[in-house]
Amino acid sequence: MTRTEIEITAELVRDLLRDQHPDLAEHPLKLGARGWDNQLWRLGDDLAVRLPWATQAADALLRKEHAWLPALAPHLPLQIPVPQRLGEPSERFPRPWIVTTWVPGEPADRAPATRAAEAADTLARFLTALHQPAPDRAPADEHGRGGPLAASAEQFERQLASATELGLIPDSDAVRAVWEDAVAAPDWTGPALWLHADLHPANVLTEGGTFCGVIDFGTLCAGDPAIDLAAPWILLPDGAADRFHEAYRPAADAATLRRARGWAVLRALSGICVGEAGVRGRRGGKATWGPPAHTALRRLIAAFR
Repeated sequence: MTRTEIEITAELVRDLLRDQHPDLAEHPLKLGARGWDNQLWRLGDDLAVRLPWATQAADALLRKEHAWLPALAPHLPLQIPVPQRLGEPSERFPRPWIVTTWVPGEPADRAPATRAAEAADTLARFLTALHQPAPDRAPADEHGRGGPLAASAEQFERQLASATELGLIPDSDAVRAVWEDAVAAPDWTGPALWLHADLHPANVLTEGGTFCGVIDFGTLCAGDPAIDLAAPWILLPDGAADRFHEAYRPAADAATLRRARGWAVLRALSGICVGEAGVRGRRGGKATWGPPAHTALRRLIAAFR
């Protein structure tokens, strides 16, 4: 992670608004979150300002969201952050930034879904609506998340080794068995579908025990839906994955479900490593990512057996 050299403060955000969007500059402003790529500042009751701060790639991700989310949002059954304004680089802040709608709710890593049936149906409706054929000009898959699972083999080996060395994986052979079965599954041959491609618990919001919003579409791309279909293993309460698969349309075939389990293993290993870094107080760690990741891995191994 590469922090921006400029400290992002409420004063800076307000100055940027005064320079480029003065009609918004006097709304109440407070820090919402420091994410992996961006900082989020709540602006009044209904808006948010997102500014890149931790990665060089964040600039392009924000511009992607600004270009595509307004067209996708009306077709989705959950709230998403719809871009309203674009802030251009300037002397005050040499990177782009955006103003979006504010999405209420709590991240699922802090407030997991508890109403299993409703959460499964809600997630299925969202992904059914999102997973439509994307136009030829849709954003390219720059992170390997919409293509063959085998392209992520190095990441899998690295994270499995790291988590095993830390004593966080009780049965690495069982984890590897799920992964190898997923990699051996036939590749996706259908049309390239719209994908969120980053549905981990910190990017899905809950309220009243079920899902109410989805945020951070920086990895939006087109490809194999298997990566998004890993979400039931990561996000839902125990026993709810089958209900999700019954509600999702069109029903995923066996090969897609196998690949989805592989993506879920990869997501779980990443969450375990990030969670442990948070427990140890390391930079970039998030302790709340660990528990849902461990739960997901346990479910995946049990289901595969």
